[in-house]
Amino acid sequence: MGRLKGKIAIITGAGNGQGAFEAELFAKEGATVVATDIDFDKVSKVVEKIQAENGTAIAIHHDISSELGWMNVVKNTIESFGKIDILVNNAGVHIETAMSEINLAEWTKMIEINLTGTFIGMQTVIPVMKENGGGSIVNIASIAALRGGSFAHYSAAKGGVRSLSKTAAIEYARDNIRVNSIYPGLIVTGLVKEALENETVRKNLMDQLPLQRFGKVEDVGYGVLYLASDESAFVTGSELVIDGGTMAGARLID
Repeated sequence: MGRLKGKIAIITGAGNGQGAFEAELFAKEGATVVATDIDFDKVSKVVEKIQAENGTAIAIHHDISSELGWMNVVKNTIESFGKIDILVNNAGVHIETAMSEINLAEWTKMIEINLTGTFIGMQTVIPVMKENGGGSIVNIASIAALRGGSFAHYSAAKGGVRSLSKTAAIEYARDNIRVNSIYPGLIVTGLVKEALENETVRKNLMDQLPLQRFGKVEDVGYGVLYLASDESAFVTGSELVIDGGTMAGARLID
């Protein structure tokens, strides 16, 4: 415990799933958490749980694709806690549409949320981190950024997050601002749970996993915690793949 003691952390998409786990974990490790989400009711419940367990957190309604939304989050954080040490760009959407069927509005929405939202977040938070003498940014991408075969607009957005993270890591290294990215594989949250109820789908997906189990929010959450903490003080511009071995190669089927 106490791996983030004294740190102020903004976590987007903290209303459920992976983001909610990260918010609760960070609070348990001593961070003051600014939990944001487009669904204010859900993120408020996460904050209430943190507070009930003697953690410190506030909830903010947040559209990550809005520059004004980001300015409001940063303003509230500084007014409440005086600094920002950590930013976790966790919020995003995943829409399954074949490339031939993606219309321009769907493409634009995916890019605005999954890529532009991450860009605006970093651009808004980094000046505050510079004043504070440094900080850590963790961007959640996807193994879809590392290979083909996923949905075109989603893969393109996450691929952009990959490049953006590396560029920011180099640009702000001398300001002691570290920027790293995480590449989850199949993590059981939301719509994935429903898909896994289909036995055929479940078997096909399991056959792609050398570790022979599906990922949990904890698997990603502890990776985020490491990169956010001072334990990774010499780590920037790095890619942490958390995928049960999927990117290493297909499992040999007996």
